[in-house]
Amino acid sequence: MGKRLSDNLSSLYFAAANSLKPKNSRKKIIAYVESYDDISFWRTLFAKYEDKTRYFEVMLPSQTTLAKGKKTVLMNDLGSKLGENMIACVDSDYDYLLQGATQTSTNIIENRYVFHTYVYAIENYQCYAEGLQEVCVMATLNDRHVIDFSAFMEEYSKIAYPLFIWSVWFYRNHILNEFSMMTFCSFVRIDTVSIHHPEHALNVMSKKVINKLRELEYHHPEALQEIDDMKKEFRTLGVYPENTYLFIQGHHIMDNVIMRLLVPVCNILRNEREQEIMRLAEHQMQMNNELTSYQRSQSDVDIILKKHTTYKSCELYKRIERDVENFLKDLN
Repeated sequence: MGKRLSDNLSSLYFAAANSLKPKNSRKKIIAYVESYDDISFWRTLFAKYEDKTRYFEVMLPSQTTLAKGKKTVLMNDLGSKLGENMIACVDSDYDYLLQGATQTSTNIIENRYVFHTYVYAIENYQCYAEGLQEVCVMATLNDRHVIDFSAFMEEYSKIAYPLFIWSVWFYRNHILNEFSMMTFCSFVRIDTVSIHHPEHALNVMSKKVINKLRELEYHHPEALQEIDDMKKEFRTLGVYPENTYLFIQGHHIMDNVIMRLLVPVCNILRNEREQEIMRLAEHQMQMNNELTSYQRSQSDVDIILKKHTTYKSCELYKRIERDVENFLKDLN
């Protein structure tokens, strides 16, 4: 009886041990990404598609050097090895909108083993307007609406849109010295925002954009018809006047637009909560304890901005998901 019990326990032990190693029997798909910051984004996306038959391992493109970036992911030996077990995941930048005007653009839109963000970069998803109120709540633990982020970014996009089309036109025609991306971004930045009158910042930007548009139209009248055609084409790519900010350089949008909004909003929300604590506290010790507890519970808004996932409701994010689903369907 003792031996039989011992054998049964051994059998259960090995069964349990084997159950802890599910990856041994699953297909591994390596996903190469551009940088450290991209790992979490793609890890979150692929986790949805892992099951008993497959899992993803997200990593940088080189195990022997510190080389990173889109070219490292797509080119050289690694690019030629992409397939069912090895995929590349990159920011779209302008390459998606160039629609084959360069080799990198062609690779991104035609290679079924290359997945791209559709928006300019991961930072644009992190700046998704519909999720900014949630970011403020997570950072300050105060849910009062101070500003309509979606309305602000929609108006911002409408102002930037015509100049943005020109920016892509210059890239498509390989005329980078006349109107570079850096120059374009200088016209669509927000310097300071009055939370009580956020429209003032947009008015200042609008005047700069209009003046530059007049200048470009004067010097390049031959481009006007092509610009109009691009606007029609871009609608088929998911680019509209209302969501242009998703296709503008990600770091610019985060640093020179969104953070200019979030910081003063969060300062107001934190101050409100602290004033409430001081008003409701029954004595000094309670006030000090509550203030300390509240301050310890807060988070830096820039950290929350990079970690939230409310952008999953964005239609462009859903395009990536459909690409992954089609890729996996072909594997079955």
